[in-house]
Amino acid sequence: MNDITAGTLRLPTRIHFGYGSRAQLPEVLRGHGRRVLAIVDPFLTRSPVLAEIRTALRAGGLDVEVHSDIEPELPTASLDTAAEFARTHRPDAILAIGGGSTLDAAKLVGLLVTHGGPLRRYYGENLVPGPTLPVVAMPTTAGTGSEVTPVAVVSDPGHDMKVGISSPHLVPAAAIVDPLLTLGAPRAVTAHAGIDALVHAVESYTAADPDRAWDATLPVFTGRNAFTDVIALRAVELLGAALPVAVGDPDDRQARENVALGSLLAGIAFGATGTHLSHALQYPIGAVTGTPHGLGTGLLLPHVLQVCLTDAGTVPRIAAVGAALGVAPSTVEEQARGAIRAVARLNRAIGVPASLAEIGVTRDQLPRLAELAARATRLVAIAPVPAPPTVRLDILDQAYTGHLAEGNYR
Repeated sequence: MNDITAGTLRLPTRIHFGYGSRAQLPEVLRGHGRRVLAIVDPFLTRSPVLAEIRTALRAGGLDVEVHSDIEPELPTASLDTAAEFARTHRPDAILAIGGGSTLDAAKLVGLLVTHGGPLRRYYGENLVPGPTLPVVAMPTTAGTGSEVTPVAVVSDPGHDMKVGISSPHLVPAAAIVDPLLTLGAPRAVTAHAGIDALVHAVESYTAADPDRAWDATLPVFTGRNAFTDVIALRAVELLGAALPVAVGDPDDRQARENVALGSLLAGIAFGATGTHLSHALQYPIGAVTGTPHGLGTGLLLPHVLQVCLTDAGTVPRIAAVGAALGVAPSTVEEQARGAIRAVARLNRAIGVPASLAEIGVTRDQLPRLAELAARATRLVAIAPVPAPPTVRLDILDQAYTGHLAEGNYR
């Protein structure tokens, strides 16, 4: 396994994790001012948890206004509307409570309020000109890691797939991860968010290690990272063991805690390193099928890892993923192949479909999907193997049938 001697971390100034950690909210928010805009998932508006939080914030001397008109997939027009609402309230900080879309919405509202629109000015990397309105992020699902990452994703009608905005200025000011907020999540949400967190950790750990030009502006995602290696593997270990339990028994508090922690650690890891081919391919697949993001990345991961076995330097890393997933010690090559089988078994255990055909992709769509994936240039660039069109199409061909080059690992 190649040693890594360089790394970069960009994180919130405060991260609190654990049951009951939401009680830190008044103190954290008071550090930014008195006026708070709470951007929340619509389903939370009548929840006792939100009522409890609002009561605690007001008791702490904070003026709270709530905006809950968050649309799925974050169309840009809805974010313009939310930003106008925010300007009217003139908040000192934004509190984001919800899933990944809500947390991303809060980041982008903070951007629009501070620097103005349109959002397309910021598509890509390092185009946000400076700090934005501070965001305190509190996730209600365990998967996206958005509470600690420098990226937000939107839907733009002028594009064939989702568009990312990436900047260190989008990292939330604080993250509070209270596993209690995930206890009500449906099984499918738990499964799809959780497997996406696993993909974050695995792709972070297996990302390329590109040369760094320390005398220039760094890319937002820097590839393989000395700081995140151990974090990513711990995330794999937690998620591999706890995710099937949390899906099977949504009220299992220990499993929920471990999945939430695994998701947080995976977010810390990939927020620095980036992800690669599973995500690059999923963006056009998600746009075509309308299926959940995590379902697609989880489905694709075994096939992406199979292709990554062609790089000798990556094989020991995939083997280390296998060890974290409980694969018995063996030769490095066998443990790496065992990692792929373990991911496929985990997918089956939590209900992730085995093939692209099962989610409505047709074979004649595969070349176009492979072509569109190339637009995710930062993701393709940090893959551990070259990913020209032929390689991307090979991954999709295997994922279409659910069979890998050396057999069906289901």
